[in-house]
Amino acid sequence: MLKYYKGSFIFTGICLAIAAWLGMQSTGTVGGTLGVLWIVAVLGVLEVSLSFDNAVVNATVLRDMDEKWRRRFLTWGILIAVFGMRIVFPLAIVAIAASLGPIEALKLAAGDPVRYEQIITSAHVGISGFGGAFLAMVGLNFFFDDEKEEHWIGVIERPLAKLTDISGLAVGIVLLAMYVISRFIPVEEAMTYITSGIFGLLTYIAVHALGVLLEGDGDAATGAAARSGLASFLYLEVLDASFSFDGVIGAFALSNNLFIIALGLGIGAMFVRSMTIMLVDKGTLTQYRYLEHGAFYAIIALAAIMLLSVEFEIPETVTGLIGAALIGLAFWASVRSNKRDPEQPIEAADPVKPSGTALKD
Repeated sequence: MLKYYKGSFIFTGICLAIAAWLGMQSTGTVGGTLGVLWIVAVLGVLEVSLSFDNAVVNATVLRDMDEKWRRRFLTWGILIAVFGMRIVFPLAIVAIAASLGPIEALKLAAGDPVRYEQIITSAHVGISGFGGAFLAMVGLNFFFDDEKEEHWIGVIERPLAKLTDISGLAVGIVLLAMYVISRFIPVEEAMTYITSGIFGLLTYIAVHALGVLLEGDGDAATGAAARSGLASFLYLEVLDASFSFDGVIGAFALSNNLFIIALGLGIGAMFVRSMTIMLVDKGTLTQYRYLEHGAFYAIIALAAIMLLSVEFEIPETVTGLIGAALIGLAFWASVRSNKRDPEQPIEAADPVKPSGTALKD
């Protein structure tokens, strides 16, 4: 099992070496350098704890993805995750919010980290709306699926599966939740919150619509697989972005240095990649039949936390513990179920390649 994490450990060593150099340059003391190393390590652990469910969902998609696109996601995708979402994305937020160019935003991050943190934090309302809405759609549409034959908590999941034919139900639930929450925040923030949430919904619908359009076009099987791979690739990138929003914002509780944050979260992203590869190669989602369900329950919990975070301050530690607890319970239930019924479970419907449900919603 350790072979899957070899690259992650090497990457961690490189990041810690860079962090030590940054710490010595910025503080000039051994104590200060050790403090920087500690922050980077904590951020890495925090990112992994927040992303258990991300790894499981990634594996769910990758197991049915064309081999070429799977390799592309595990190479290009991780570059986008580490450098795009952990460095470029925060800079883009600052550039847009402060009407700065990309170079000026980078100079601000390096020269005035306090102001940089203030701008990033001020964008929290919009980020919560977009990310929360997108993740809520991902989670709800997994359960609003009458083709899903495997149920973990049947008393909840079976009734939800019967709601498949109610057009737009998931969208309606998300919009209603956002409307109720928006009534408790200032009017100017409420407009940003609702608007961002609508864009999150539109992004979810657009990615799935693209998948249907690409899959339904073309004659050759290889061409169809490539087009399907493209849709799944885009889906995973948006999904990773939504997962990373919370971690990027929460990281400022430990440091306002862009580069320290990027190193810590980058370490976490690499371990999530390794975890994803292991889950796919070992067929863990098939062996442990409820693991996927636990991940999607965790996604719904994270979506709810992101949507509520505009009014309530919820520590990232709590978010991570909730996700880990749900996946841990799902794993335990899978082990017990396998002992009772050792037959291979029927695989759940692919949440990325939408049946009628995803588009209807």
